[in-house]
This record gives sequence, structure tokens and C-alpha cells, in this order.
Amino acid sequence: MPSAADIEILRLAAFTDDPRGGNPAGVVLDAAGLDATDMQAIAAEVGYSETAFVDGDAVRYFSPAMEVPFCGHATIATAVALARRDGPGERVLRTAAGDVAVRTQHEDDGGAITATLTSVAPRVEDAGAIDEALAALRWSADDLDPALPPRIAFAGARHLILAARTRARLADLAYDFDALAGYLSARGLVTVALVHRQDATTFHARNPFPVGGVVEDPATGAAAAAFGAYLRALGLVAPPARVTIHQGDDLGRPSLLLVDLDPDPDSGVRVTGGAVAIAS
Repeated sequence: MPSAADIEILRLAAFTDDPRGGNPAGVVLDAAGLDATDMQAIAAEVGYSETAFVDGDAVRYFSPAMEVPFCGHATIATAVALARRDGPGERVLRTAAGDVAVRTQHEDDGGAITATLTSVAPRVEDAGAIDEALAALRWSADDLDPALPPRIAFAGARHLILAARTRARLADLAYDFDALAGYLSARGLVTVALVHRQDATTFHARNPFPVGGVVEDPATGAAAAAFGAYLRALGLVAPPARVTIHQGDDLGRPSLLLVDLDPDPDSGVRVTGGAVAIAS
């Protein structure tokens, strides 16, 4: 079985222009010949929240503990890595969640590249009872912002969305890892997206990811896309609109995610960010 030492693994921080920020992702641009067992073992060895494995236009995503259908930050990292190898432009990546269009472009003469992904068609569902989730988070119902009701949103992966009434509540996160993992796993959820609204189109976010063996993601593109769909479906923003999400500040890895929403409720959500190499 190949290990991380046997193949070329690119390491990039996504949704940042500083390798000390953003969310680290592994990217294997030539995954031909690797099976799921190989990919899972390599992702566990790399240790990032996700590693993307590319075989032609097909991409698979593995956390240290499981395969996920779609990962936004690893898609941004993959798109930037492909643009550095092949030049910027447009392509369609085939993922387990469906086809995801990506566009890359140079931002300046210094070679910085940003990528925009367009999610699969999103959907928003009722969250049902959330008492168990709140207990696992060690939150109370009074900690929630009544203007942003709990929902489950999907734009490639399913996320529970909970809005904190205050920024201080969002900053103070000390949850029960096993309890939250059990809650998410039982409902087919990948993360819980915790958000706080700063103003009409600016939000702060955190994403516990215990089902993937990760305490928290510092930048979560799939959840950002799902959250954009949530805002549009509930009429909390008026599209066309751009939403800015700040994530990772509470982890010391500041990240910036830009979410663009079209008026068509069935259209994919666009998420834009940069990615930079992390020194070996």
C-alpha cells in the first residue's frame, strides 16, 4: 500500500494569501491507481481536515477518518494547484456530490491565483429537534439568534446551521467531541456550521467536524456554500448579493470566504478564495 512518502502531495492553505492562515488541504494531482483504502490511509497520514485525490476530472475527498462527498476548501486548493500546473481557466470537476464548475484567475502580476467554485444545486431542510446538538455544543436555546433559525442546508454536503446571538458565544467553543460526532453521524451531517451575523452581508463562522476526526475547520467552503443557500432560501439576503464570511480567527488561522448568490433559488452558490503553498 502506498504511503504519503511514496506519492507527490501538494500542501496548500485555502481561503487565504498567507500560509499561516486559511485551511490546510492536501492535493494529489495524480491519483490514478489509488483505491479508497490507499486514499484513506494517505489522508490520515497527511492529517489535514481533507486531502483531495484527482484522477483526470474526477476528485475524491478524504478526511483523516472518512470520505466526504464534497469539500470546498480542498476544491479551491485543487483548482489553484491545477491552474499553477496548466494555467488558469475554467474546468468541471466530477465529485461524488455531482459536477462542480471551477474558474481560476490571476489576481495580480505577482502570480496570486484565486478560484471560484459553483456548487451543485442546493437545498434547505427543516432541522427538526436540535436539543441534542445544543447539549453536545454546551449551548442553550438562549444562545441562538432568533432571526436566523436552525436549518439543515446542502450544497454538496449536509450541514446543520446554528446562529449564535453574540460574537462572544461563537468565540467560546468547547464542545463534547464524541456526543457531537454521534449526533452528526446519525443524521448524515458533515459539520455543524456555527455563524454570527455582523451586518447584513458579513458573518463570522466556525465549523466543528468531529465525524471527520477533526475538532474544527478554520475555513469550510462546502459549509459556506450551504450557508449561502440558507440565506437565500430564507430571504435573509436579497440576491444578487455577495456575502463575506470570516472564519478561523478564533483558531489563529484567519480565513476569508466570498459567497455570491444569484436570484434563481435552484442555481449553484459560488464561493471564491485564494490558496497558497505551505512549506514542507
